[in-house]
Amino acid sequence: MKSIAQEIFFVDLPRPKTPLILPNVLAENEMGKLFNAIKNKKHKAILFTAYSGGLRVSEVTKLKLIHIDAARMQLFIQSAKGDKDRYVMLSPMVLDVLRNYVKEQKPRPLTYLFEGYIRGKAYSDRSAQAIFNKARKLSGIQKHITFHGLRHSFATHLLEKGTDVKYIQELLGHFDIRTTLRYLHVARKDLVNIKSPFDDIWQNEGIEW
Repeated sequence: MKSIAQEIFFVDLPRPKTPLILPNVLAENEMGKLFNAIKNKKHKAILFTAYSGGLRVSEVTKLKLIHIDAARMQLFIQSAKGDKDRYVMLSPMVLDVLRNYVKEQKPRPLTYLFEGYIRGKAYSDRSAQAIFNKARKLSGIQKHITFHGLRHSFATHLLEKGTDVKYIQELLGHFDIRTTLRYLHVARKDLVNIKSPFDDIWQNEGIEW
């Protein structure tokens, strides 16, 4: 039988720290190779949208046409992780891509921006991940990286361009700053003035559409 002193001793023992695992990210020139590796416009639009707004795969597949706010250049992300809504920037280049995609897509999307085989139903997360995996292989990128790496790359590229970490945290929808530094609220007007790193890749890496 343990004494009270023994119980207190074990309670007070410091717990081992969770190791910090740094995510794999793609450089801007690698992003260019990834985007140009696939030719299907719908597939390209999915990857463009995911990276340009730092979206999770489920956030891309659940995007609805009504979530595109061209007037304010924003995408509305509804009921994201933690059942939290948020807005992210909408790249002018991506807006043009999406307009072109919707216009040319047969049949045209009804509800979701990216529909699956059944009209009116959202594209599956698994199919979106398969698009990314195919693009990575075709581009010759050897890094072990998943669809979620687009989100990590987006955040890293913003940080490298001097964007304040609190804005990045808000754009990514993180609750805790230990994931980006501590949850901070910032003015929406400041968020919409942040330029998506996708725009530089589009201009500098010769992205095909």
